[in-house]
Amino acid sequence: MRRSRGFRNKTRRLFRHKVKTTITEKMRKFNIDDKVIIKINSSVQKATPHPRYYGVCGSIIGKRGRAYIVRIKDKNKPKKLISSTAHLKPLLNN
Repeated sequence: MRRSRGFRNKTRRLFRHKVKTTITEKMRKFNIDDKVIIKINSSVQKATPHPRYYGVCGSIIGKRGRAYIVRIKDKNKPKKLISSTAHLKPLLNN
């Protein structure tokens, strides 16, 4: 039988901790040009970015439905990711 190569392939360690999603995480609002970090919440499956972008910093460039469009740089190539607020954490400048 052929091996499955799905979207969540090789993510057992990354998603092993179930995190309870709070209502404040789902209701969080971001403005355009806000800096965010992509931290995938394993308890929410909708609008999940690809696991290779876990921990990447980006900026909000727009909104699409309930999700946000995030611009990141993958090496030198700019990319756009669509992600819900459960998978985005604001970048805190200390």
